[in-house]
Formats: sequence, structure tokens, C-alpha cells
Amino acid sequence: MKSQNAAPALGRPRAFDPQKALYRAMLVFWRKGYLGASLSDLTNAMGINRPSLYAAFGNKDSLFRKALERYAKGPSSYLSEALREPTARAVVARLLHGVVDLLTDPKTPVTCMWVHGALSHGDGPLRGEFAAQRAAGLAELRARFKRAVTDGDLPRDADTDTLARYVQTINFGLTVQASTGATRKELLRVVDLVVNEWPK
Repeated sequence: MKSQNAAPALGRPRAFDPQKALYRAMLVFWRKGYLGASLSDLTNAMGINRPSLYAAFGNKDSLFRKALERYAKGPSSYLSEALREPTARAVVARLLHGVVDLLTDPKTPVTCMWVHGALSHGDGPLRGEFAAQRAAGLAELRARFKRAVTDGDLPRDADTDTLARYVQTINFGLTVQASTGATRKELLRVVDLVVNEWPK
């Protein structure tokens, strides 16, 4: 006869939510950059141990890539949304206002996760990936501006490559400005200048 005081059998441990864990990892990378985020920082924020991290997400590089994808589909989705605006000027306005909104949101780190990661990844295997992503973003802007030329929205002699590089540079520069203390008002003055001087 079994004792009535016997302890109940232990059940399986509750599984963690991979999406919530990935979101928390994204915030760590966003705030600390790739090199600044230690495995202890990540596991503590995610609420899991290292074996669970490796089993669910692979190594740190793999986790960072997944977090960056999460960032692109969430906080920085304004980039892809901007490309759907009806005019090139509206594309630029939406993109630059989007980055200022992101950088000045009191609920998130005062930086862009992509830019912070690109500047803090060191000389590891991610370097080439960041270069490829930058080039891909540039190509998307260039293609959108070329369509604007075809549509008559930009002058026929517009240098779409330089315009794309200009907008991308302003985008990245706003991040550096914000992360070193520039205010929302100061950032928006830069955006207004860019938009108001946009080729007609």
C-alpha cells in the first residue's frame, strides 16, 4: 500500500516561449551591441540556461542573426513600409521620420540595433553579412528612386545611386547623433532639411 504522504511525481519542466526569449535577446543585442552582449547577459534576459540557448537558437552568431531578423520585422519595419510610399520624397520622409521615432521612443534603446551591431561586431564572420545587408538596403532605395525617375517623380538626370547613398548615410548618422545625446527636436530639424531640399 502506497503511503498517502508520498510526494507526487515530478512533471516535465515547463518549456520556455522561444519567441519571447528571442525578443528579450533582441533587446540585449540592441542595447549592448554584438560584442558587448555576453552569453550570461543573454541567458539571464531570456530566462534559460546555455544548453537551452544552444538547442533552440544555435550559437551566439546564430542567435544574433535571428534577433536581427526579429528587429527587421518589428521595430524597424518602417524601412520596408517606407518603400511603398507613392513618391520618392514621401519615401524619404517616412523612412527618416521612422528612424527618429524609433530612436526617441522611451521604451527602447536610444540606437538602431543594426547600426550598433555593425559597429560592434568586430572582425568576425558577421562583417561580410553586414556589408551585404547594407548593399541590399542601398539597392532597394536605388531601385525605388529609379522607378521615381520613370514615373516623372524625380528629374530624368537624377543620380539615383548617390541619392540612395545620401539617404542611407543620413539614416545611419541620425542613429549616431541620437546615441550620443541629440534630442528629438534636433534630429527632426535634420530630417526637415533633407525632405525640404529633396529634388523636385
